Amino acid sequence: MTPTATLPLIVQSDHTLLLETTGPQFEEARDALLAFAELVKSPEYVHTWRLTPLSLWNAAAAGHTPDEVLHTLKRFAKYPIPQNIEPTLRDRMGRYGRLRLLRDGEWLVLEAESATLLTEIQSLATGDLLGPVVDARSVRIPPHRRGDLKQALTALGHPVQDLAGYTDGEALTMRLSSALPDGTPWSLRAYQLAAVDAFHGGIGGGCGVIVLPCGAGKTLVGIAAMVRLGMRTLVVCTGTTALQQWKREIVARTNLTEEQVGEYSADKKELRPVTLTTYQLLTWRKDRHGVPPHFRIFHDADWGLIVYDEVHLLPAPIFRATAFLQARRRLGLTATLVREDGNETDVFSLVGPKRYDVPWKQLEMEGWIASARCVEVRIPLSDVDRAAYVSAGATMRFKIASTNARKGPVVHELLRRHDDAQVLLLGTDLDQLEWLARRLDVPIVTGKTGAREREVIFGRFRAGETRVLALSKVGNLAVDLPTASVAIQVSGSWGSRQEEAQRLGRVLRARGPNDQAWFYTLVTSDSREQECSEQRQLFLTEQGYPYGIEVRS
Repeated sequence: MTPTATLPLIVQSDHTLLLETTGPQFEEARDALLAFAELVKSPEYVHTWRLTPLSLWNAAAAGHTPDEVLHTLKRFAKYPIPQNIEPTLRDRMGRYGRLRLLRDGEWLVLEAESATLLTEIQSLATGDLLGPVVDARSVRIPPHRRGDLKQALTALGHPVQDLAGYTDGEALTMRLSSALPDGTPWSLRAYQLAAVDAFHGGIGGGCGVIVLPCGAGKTLVGIAAMVRLGMRTLVVCTGTTALQQWKREIVARTNLTEEQVGEYSADKKELRPVTLTTYQLLTWRKDRHGVPPHFRIFHDADWGLIVYDEVHLLPAPIFRATAFLQARRRLGLTATLVREDGNETDVFSLVGPKRYDVPWKQLEMEGWIASARCVEVRIPLSDVDRAAYVSAGATMRFKIASTNARKGPVVHELLRRHDDAQVLLLGTDLDQLEWLARRLDVPIVTGKTGAREREVIFGRFRAGETRVLALSKVGNLAVDLPTASVAIQVSGSWGSRQEEAQRLGRVLRARGPNDQAWFYTLVTSDSREQECSEQRQLFLTEQGYPYGIEVRS
């Protein structure tokens, strides 16, 4: 047995877990904690995790038991587990499944584990969420309130296991191809097949979220899930670039023709067997008090499956629409369930629980994504800018730090360091990014760049005709640039962990054996930007990417 002193984990009575990073079992313990705990912070030597209700409900929904979680904690714990941890685990994980939503003809029935629990729920629920009482342990639910009920009860600490089933959409015969249009053979990887199996299988299969790192082929998982179901499908994307990439992949990887894959966008309003649209279009409205007119797409066709690409970015209006779509199968795809607004529970209750995830470093070790080295470069302000920074307000301080002119020479230095690589220059501040693009004489893509021009610029980069490409926030999501191996982030969005994960993902596509990717973040030292950078790093260090620090004078 491993000596207790060498074990890496300390379990505390306040439900926090302290994980030491220097021991031989750190990575094994970290990967095990991902199944049921949430990372809070991750400095160099001790990472802090927390057992939260949501993390434990997701674990329970994925089939993990309290005994398994306790076994993991005891296996890695340096000291005895506090006495209050076991009853807390059993209570919180046991809550998932105590309330079950079942179908009873045209009605739904909320069935409680006991009459006492139903009485408690009746005292908590308000309005017309609950219908007539069936018996001491169950009550009818109006079908159109299915999503609202789950959302409300989850917020109150009572997650509902939805076993009411789904309405089948119009059948659509399709299959995966065995080769791409150019004749290159392909097949799903083992973890992609496992993700599809997890989504469709098990109790309550047919709704939920698949978590895979950028570059690991989430789109292929979505396509395979759609093919296995064999029903009319709506895919909601983050933007027109993502929409076009989904369309190309569907046509290339299945027997569906371009005529069978429609675009519901600003330019086209096609409802086809498989239809692609965007969050922006669905949430657009003439005034802020009006109803988004394109919401009708959710009801205008007999969908069997709705796929939410980058589900962690779901805007509030889409949550409201999704609450009415609980009779349809729902698949969420994401690299991270982190939401900066804290509404992860809404994803859980309305789209579904986490069905599958895999540690980024595991896929790296298996060669499916590139090995990445993350480096934060700290750059001081000039004396003039430091004086302006000290006297500015919070927002202007962040602006001054983000646009530090001394970042320019560092970009030049890094480009010389990687003169044989294709490089993405990533930024949030448009003035700064445009200044750098002019100074370096490189193409730039922003929200102002038209769709056709974007594709031309991306095509040249993919073909190797362009070595450096500047990208604004439009490059954070669903931009397929597999030849890029270096990213230089010159400015970011405050403390957005989502953005950090997505930007790293731009260079994680495996290009060959022993691939090495580099992700640089340029940060003004001793500034608000440095504080925000530490927050952005949180998700990446959770996945096993320690940051190196380079300090410029």
